[in-house]
Amino acid sequence: MAKFNIAIEANRHFNGELVADFGYAKGATAQRFHQSLPGYQATPLQPLNDLAKVIGVKQVLVKDESYRFDLNAFKMLGGVYAIARLLCEEYQLDIEQFDFAQFNQKIDKKLTFATATDGNHGRGVAWAAKQLGQNAVVYMPKGAAAERVNNIRNLGAECIVTDMNYDDTVRFVVERAQQQGWKVVQDTAWEGYTDIPTWIMQGYSTLAMESLDQIEQQGLSQPTHIILQAGVGAMAGGVLGCFADKLGANNFKAIIAEPELADCIYRSGKQGDMVNVGGDMATIMVGLACGEPNPLGWTVLKNCASYFVSCEDKVSALGMRVLGNPIGDDPRVVSGESGAIGAGLLAAVHFSDDKQQLMQALDLNQDSVVLVISTEGDTDVANYRDVVWLGKYA
Repeated sequence: MAKFNIAIEANRHFNGELVADFGYAKGATAQRFHQSLPGYQATPLQPLNDLAKVIGVKQVLVKDESYRFDLNAFKMLGGVYAIARLLCEEYQLDIEQFDFAQFNQKIDKKLTFATATDGNHGRGVAWAAKQLGQNAVVYMPKGAAAERVNNIRNLGAECIVTDMNYDDTVRFVVERAQQQGWKVVQDTAWEGYTDIPTWIMQGYSTLAMESLDQIEQQGLSQPTHIILQAGVGAMAGGVLGCFADKLGANNFKAIIAEPELADCIYRSGKQGDMVNVGGDMATIMVGLACGEPNPLGWTVLKNCASYFVSCEDKVSALGMRVLGNPIGDDPRVVSGESGAIGAGLLAAVHFSDDKQQLMQALDLNQDSVVLVISTEGDTDVANYRDVVWLGKYA
């Protein structure tokens, strides 16, 4: 057994109220759009039955986003949908009828899309811009992995690493875009900037739509628990809104998990209002190293999440090793640092000296069906091997 730093806060502000922009109908529109993309396939939903037996729950389901096109992460779902919506506004097109091939044949003017990213979002924006014959400029915070930088540049985008943290890099991008006439594609919102982050969140809801379809197709039980990782809370809000609308917010427990060095959603859950976190936020979960909540996502999380969790880096590292080295007949899932926090939380609860208290705190038992989203594969191969092969963050 072991000790893990895991802080759990029950959501005292839960009311189950839905947010119209992030419900099932909006998710269905985004899913139809994604299904029209050349090469689209739903990513696998993997039952880990042997892991479930070890942990002491009925079932563990993993949505594996390492298969999302050839990008190894889910983020392009939001970026490509938002860019398509922007282009529809620019050229008076209907998103329901949007066709990539026809657009590229008819439109020869190029717009430039700018964003700040820890890696996956920027890669998704660069990919979307390339697919649509547009330009992309991507800024990354200090400490960005060379592999993530190169992945963006290989898609034809300009990529610049700053000497700032993520949230300050976002502000810098906004300033540069205003000077250069670029379109900002960012998954957080602020006063006067809500349409694009709304579209990005709606794009993320395809994760939920696919999962709901796959649960039905595979004859699986509906989840009693859904673990969603949060950076700014955009993915968590978009996905949770769709699930809450379809299943009923009172019919499952949503657990929002974050690294303790960037736990703005957890602190907001304790406070009941948005709380920002500053500093370097030097977590291995770089995709979650965000200190300022997206107010659009926060509204959904405040209304419909059951628990907020803050945990140390070795929880995610444990998840990477557990998913990559499956027990029994379970399939292998290659999950990166930000992707593995959900599975890591389940494993850390099981191996913790305080297992019974933690199980009770999250309302987990032998009847629980837990859905986790592995949001990325090994997007930084060197670090993945340091963790899984060499035991970093043991």
